Amino acid sequence: MDYLFWIIVVIVTIIILRSIVQIDQYERGVKFTQGKFSKIMEPGWNLVLPIFQSYKKIDIRTKAVDVPEQDAITRDNVSVRINAVIYYKIFDASKAILEVENFYYAVSQLAQTTMRNVVGSVSLNELLGEREKISTEICKIIDEATDPWGIKVENVELKDVSLPEEMKRVIAKAAEAEREKEAILTKAQGEVEASKNLAIAAETMATTPGAMHLRTLSTINDISSDQSNTIIFCIPIEVLEAIKGKSVDATDMIKKLNKNHKDTTEM
Repeated sequence: MDYLFWIIVVIVTIIILRSIVQIDQYERGVKFTQGKFSKIMEPGWNLVLPIFQSYKKIDIRTKAVDVPEQDAITRDNVSVRINAVIYYKIFDASKAILEVENFYYAVSQLAQTTMRNVVGSVSLNELLGEREKISTEICKIIDEATDPWGIKVENVELKDVSLPEEMKRVIAKAAEAEREKEAILTKAQGEVEASKNLAIAAETMATTPGAMHLRTLSTINDISSDQSNTIIFCIPIEVLEAIKGKSVDATDMIKKLNKNHKDTTEM
């Protein structure tokens, strides 16, 4: 009898030890009793009776899933290739097991179809210029669809948007044309401002006595600082002739004064 008793004790001990299941802090356990859902097992040691009960562990940490590159056509009929990454976590372990067969595969497939649908509803310019807005829209759609599965989609990021080579060349030409347009506008604005300043300067010089002479002297001073420069003054012929005529008159006057002085001395 003692021998049989110890055999029973050993068997019961083994069964109990095998029935103890450890659930880690980042996990939850879904327990089934006779094939029916019975409870959610929290972190720590939990008892699962062999034969009668079973369980599945679910990792509730945030997961990052790469969405494979997808071919899509934008609203303006441009073919693009896009891929993304989805961040999600399970907030209800029982739904993730009971409501969908393979939640990882289901989320990936849902993300692929949603990306193609959303990209097809926007133009190429919107896709390239409003990626954050489009990512938010994709995230919202996937989150609503996965909520019955006990899954919370936290974020969706569009990684790459690949364009055909022909479209890349077209965009490059358009960007170059836009840069040239901006350069021309900037130059024109600069010329307008310069002409306004010149008009103001001309008006100031016209109304201020001596302003032109001061400007001329300033310019000559700037030029004379470089020894290699030669300054040439252009004087009208009329001015030279006037100066010449006055020089002759002055000479005659000097001669007359000298003659008068001589006559006075002789007397």
